[in-house]
Amino acid sequence: MKNWLERTELLLGKERLDVLQRSHVLVAGLGGVGAYLAESLCRAGLGELTLADSDIVKPSNRNRQLIALTSTEGRLKAEVMAERLLDINPNIHLHTITQYLKDDVLKEVVCRPYDYVADALDTLSPKLFLLIHSVNYGHKVISSMGAGSKIHPERIMVADISETNTCPLALLLRKRLKKHGIAKGIKAVFSDEAIMEGSRKYMDDELNKKTIVGTISYMPAIFGLFMASVIIRDLTGTLPTAH
Repeated sequence: MKNWLERTELLLGKERLDVLQRSHVLVAGLGGVGAYLAESLCRAGLGELTLADSDIVKPSNRNRQLIALTSTEGRLKAEVMAERLLDINPNIHLHTITQYLKDDVLKEVVCRPYDYVADALDTLSPKLFLLIHSVNYGHKVISSMGAGSKIHPERIMVADISETNTCPLALLLRKRLKKHGIAKGIKAVFSDEAIMEGSRKYMDDELNKKTIVGTISYMPAIFGLFMASVIIRDLTGTLPTAH
């Protein structure tokens, strides 16, 4: 059978592709950002993925989430994502976690050996403690900041979390991480675009959600692709970029 990764190998070389095939990444959150991230890692030849998400596919997800279809509504995102990735690479090693990431569950997940932890969660508390525990365990970490209420992809960038600006989520995380002794060392994908006025509304009937954020189809996807690019380049030693 023809090698489906021949174009990746042509670009990266066999040694770097071998590194990816030996690597294990945790992707926490499989919504608008995380699903694109997970699929990009799979298509690049990553050997092992742990997919963590307790949520189900909802109708409101269809405007921006890769796995959100009328045919997948009501199903667990982690299970839908796993099926999709196995259809791309039947040899990938997959682990799915469908419990809500908090307390002992979160600690047990984070203490496993990973080559990278990718935070694509959109709820502040589990996001914060995922980052804290991951840093404390010595994992390489990349985190997605807010992709909602924004429309300009050219404003998306990657920086240490200490260098993020404008993004309200990044500001909250920086403040709370500092209280736990973490001021830097987490890569962040963020946008310095100002929040669009009128793009949020308050809701009190969804678990762990205080606001509904207006989001366009392409922005979360690009955040996820940025994250995948950093992970792949970092793992293969090709991270430095021209300025």
